[in-house]
Amino acid sequence: MLSAALADGSAHRQCSFEVFARRLPDGRRYGVVGGTGRLPDALSRFRFGEPELSIVSRFLDSATVNWLRDFRFTGDIDGYREGDLYFPGSPILSVRGTFAECVLLETLVLSILNHDSAIASAAARMVSAADGRGLIEMGSRRTHEESAVACARAAYLAGFDATSNLEAVRRYGVPGAGTSAHAFTLLHTTVDGPDEAAAFRAQVAALGVGTTLLVDTYDITRGVENAVAAAGPELGGVRIDSGDLGVLARQVRKQLDDLGATSTKIVVSGDLDEYAIAALRAEPVDAYGVGTSLVTGSGAPTAGMVYKLVEVDGLPVEKRSSHKQSRGGTKRAVRMSRPSGTVVEEVLFPASAVTPDAGDLDARELLIPIVRGGETVAGLPTLEDARKFLAEALISLPWEGLKLSHGDPAVPTRFVPEAEPTRFVPEAEPTKTIPEAEPTKTIREQSWFAGH
Repeated sequence: MLSAALADGSAHRQCSFEVFARRLPDGRRYGVVGGTGRLPDALSRFRFGEPELSIVSRFLDSATVNWLRDFRFTGDIDGYREGDLYFPGSPILSVRGTFAECVLLETLVLSILNHDSAIASAAARMVSAADGRGLIEMGSRRTHEESAVACARAAYLAGFDATSNLEAVRRYGVPGAGTSAHAFTLLHTTVDGPDEAAAFRAQVAALGVGTTLLVDTYDITRGVENAVAAAGPELGGVRIDSGDLGVLARQVRKQLDDLGATSTKIVVSGDLDEYAIAALRAEPVDAYGVGTSLVTGSGAPTAGMVYKLVEVDGLPVEKRSSHKQSRGGTKRAVRMSRPSGTVVEEVLFPASAVTPDAGDLDARELLIPIVRGGETVAGLPTLEDARKFLAEALISLPWEGLKLSHGDPAVPTRFVPEAEPTRFVPEAEPTKTIPEAEPTKTIREQSWFAGH
């Protein structure tokens, strides 16, 4: 495309591309924007050096290769801030510049936003299901080595407390946490047989009584006995990684209390997703270790976002393929909320139009400047800012938007052409109660949402 556009001169036409998702992943009621915090750094390093040029020169003409040698993005980018929510049609990112420089960014932009948004969206549901209990991201061994680092960052953005990935600790400042594996316990095997107690004593000697011991390598009841014997009643925690986690958590809690280890925490892991976490909400579990379902399932590895050309030299253009239509023209978006803070709808409108009249509602512009003239805008939100922003954004969702069951998007999106009236008249705000059709909702869950 670049070579042909350079040849006929169209490469230099001013264009606008937008990133959006036509629909949410199956079963989701909202999406979480992840990756807009990583994109500026990736863009600053997006260059074609001689090793890259040696590859593209195999199939591109010399004029195109020379253009790539000097490539620097000089356009503008606006986007939803990291940690914000998105819905079908939300113009999550707007990229403007010449066709040549914008079209090159499609894979870079989509690979970051699709991945990080999918992980953050899945992680946010797990955070809600955990109901304030700790969550450790432990998925590095189930995904690509670089993806693992981005997964840890996105999970932390969504509210996870820590990661076992030390590169994410180094690169992004995500808190680190982890426990030993079965291999360490199995290591302490002699000719007389397994010696779990020796493994526990060694770990406590090295790391102190605040460490967490993995107690289900052999017999879990004996494992708890050995753990408390090795560390005493001040043992920091025990981890259960297999079996019926709810039943075992109750059994282990009683055993720990009987042994005087009343403050010892129980960590569970083993193919957990948001549904399994929610099912364990009534059990005496203090923290969850989540891996596979976060980085490879539950909506990962893609959020289904696309990167589409919507404007050429100020003229709207749109794709009309069946089931893959796009709406032409550069757009802005505002999110309408009641005075109570509950979001009512998201309104999309032409970028050149006047902001829609919100009436008695509060309206918040959703796109913020990210890049201007090819340079990253100063003072963009940090990872910690995004983490706090998402926690507040989830509170603003209507009650039904936080359900784990299938349903429509929590917030409708509406496009307002410039010529149409834009004032929104809200209906009365419904009382937030637990639906009768959701008998598994607990008083704990109700109080958590009320408290937030």
